[in-house]
Amino acid sequence: MTLSRETFAQLRLARTAQVGPVTFRQLMGRFGSAEAVIDAWDNLRNVAPLASVTQIEQEIQQVNRTGARYLFVRDDAYPALLADIPTAPPVLIISGNERLMDRPCAAIIGARNASAAAVRFARMLSHGLAEAGVVVVSGLARGIDTAAHQAAIDQGTIGVIASGTDIAFPPENAALQARIAAEQLLVTEHPPGTEPLARQFPHRNRIIAGLSTGVVVVEAAMRSGSLLTARMAADYGREVMAVPGSPLDARAQGCNQLIRDGATLVQTIDDILDCLRPIDPRMHKGQSATAAIHQASLDLVTSPPRSNTPVDMALIAQLVGPTPVGVDEIIRQSGQDAPTVQLALMEMELAGSLERHAGGRVSRRI
Repeated sequence: MTLSRETFAQLRLARTAQVGPVTFRQLMGRFGSAEAVIDAWDNLRNVAPLASVTQIEQEIQQVNRTGARYLFVRDDAYPALLADIPTAPPVLIISGNERLMDRPCAAIIGARNASAAAVRFARMLSHGLAEAGVVVVSGLARGIDTAAHQAAIDQGTIGVIASGTDIAFPPENAALQARIAAEQLLVTEHPPGTEPLARQFPHRNRIIAGLSTGVVVVEAAMRSGSLLTARMAADYGREVMAVPGSPLDARAQGCNQLIRDGATLVQTIDDILDCLRPIDPRMHKGQSATAAIHQASLDLVTSPPRSNTPVDMALIAQLVGPTPVGVDEIIRQSGQDAPTVQLALMEMELAGSLERHAGGRVSRRI
């Protein structure tokens, strides 16, 4: 696998410190291409050093050795629903059948220490979705995730991981992960050799939510990664569904709370399909909606900035404090237009003084 000059530049930009998905998108919108960003890098204020050419060449060699390949956000094959979220990964590393991402996808997630009944129910739901032509997305964790993958592995499942494709976590799922990579689809945003650190799992969760039309939570405690994924899915405008459980079981409290908050209650596979069919045209009208979503996402990435207003960094910096605040609120209070504010925030992020949060909020990095 060789990369063009532009895709090599995209990879280099994506691997540069302080360039997260939002900043990547803004830089591409401002300059039009990654090569142009790199050419102008030294003229940007207070930016981190670019990832070295040697580092990127070594990563490409590692990806080639593992048999994986890259998928860039501007590629036609990049999943349309994922490209639609504001924090879409600029680069994915995938192994397997990328065409699975063109089909309707639904996530089944839940507790690692799941009850036997919940594991059985997750298998039933996953098998039913696969039979209906829906690809089951999950995170290859213990418990519910494992059950979901196992039940759909003959017909369609996508495993999203928080490490490099050459590292299996948990270790007991090594064979399952290898089979998914060979027969289905394995997805990560991390280069080979990356260990599954705790801070990377929320990033993995946003990919799970972003790939899926709907997310089904089978069993989850009140403070869990599954609930975080469900909230991300709601933020992205996806359907959130939950299986109710006993109020005496802490592992069911998260699902029960989701239902109280408006999630669809799931008791049968038909409950899921009834939610997905009206909102995913791919389930009955072909692929045209996917293409439209993908084009809209590309427009967000490639649209030129609408304003040449000078950036008042001092004013924007004054409005960004340690408490997360919505970007819309900063725009309103600053009296400046959105492109100007976004440019100022981008430069703050590149300088390492800005932190981004869910829901389009930002804060000053302490």
